[in-house]
Amino acid sequence: MNIVDLHVHSNKSDGSLTPAQLVQLAVEKELAAFALTDHDTTDGLAEAIEAAKKLPEDIAPEVIPGIELSTEYEGKDIHVLGLYIDYDTPSFKEQIKYFMDSRLLRNQKMCARLQNAGINISYDKLIKAFPDSVITRGHYAKYLLEQGYVKSMVEAFDRYLGDHSPYFVPREKITPEQAIQFILKANGIPILAHPILYHMSEARLDALICKLKSAGLMGIEAVYSTYTNVEEWQMRKLADKYDLCISGGSDFHGSTKPSLELATGYGKLIIPEDILINLKKSLQIKSQG
Repeated sequence: MNIVDLHVHSNKSDGSLTPAQLVQLAVEKELAAFALTDHDTTDGLAEAIEAAKKLPEDIAPEVIPGIELSTEYEGKDIHVLGLYIDYDTPSFKEQIKYFMDSRLLRNQKMCARLQNAGINISYDKLIKAFPDSVITRGHYAKYLLEQGYVKSMVEAFDRYLGDHSPYFVPREKITPEQAIQFILKANGIPILAHPILYHMSEARLDALICKLKSAGLMGIEAVYSTYTNVEEWQMRKLADKYDLCISGGSDFHGSTKPSLELATGYGKLIIPEDILINLKKSLQIKSQG
């Protein structure tokens, strides 16, 4: 059985491997395809696609151009994946620039707050430490760990980076509906990422998915590294209720998430290629419609 992984990060956001290294790892894992879905950026797509083109056809994985957009819904951070996006269109690039500018402003404010707490940090130092990356809280945590301010990534989030920390600055976010429309305009497939991680009641999650379906949502990430069998069944049931496709991904970040592997997650993850085939069919139907 061929397997795929439809939620993967590179060092262009908060992963540790370059896009080209991800392609090589996908070959080692014998993946038929993987989606590069970095946070609010598509900077790694060209490198990954080019690396795959250089490989023999019989082993080269399909590199699916993707993105993971951060949105806000009723005070919660909700992520929307976009698969098969036309990432080179001018309108798409313009919107991505808006996301990047929003992150830049947030990062400058967070650095100022941390400086006031006695931490030797600046946005320029973060960029120097993590060149060519979209700076996320994961990078802050690594920096604090490497500089000796904390003893673990967990401590970094608990003390300095968590949502309720006095040093955290939320950035301006779009709504999930706006993210969906953005992805649809880029001819992509919008998918609600890891719904279980939002810790919503069944009724509240159902209402969210109903709302997003009306906005054009096409899929739910029903297969995911941390899901129990019951949670996966619940997500599959919701997908069936709202006539949505199923997607699946490891949310691989490399060393940023130790012991979480590409393709297999924490060891039990299996994402059959049939899931991707069904997503492609839905994309074809959408384009014909």
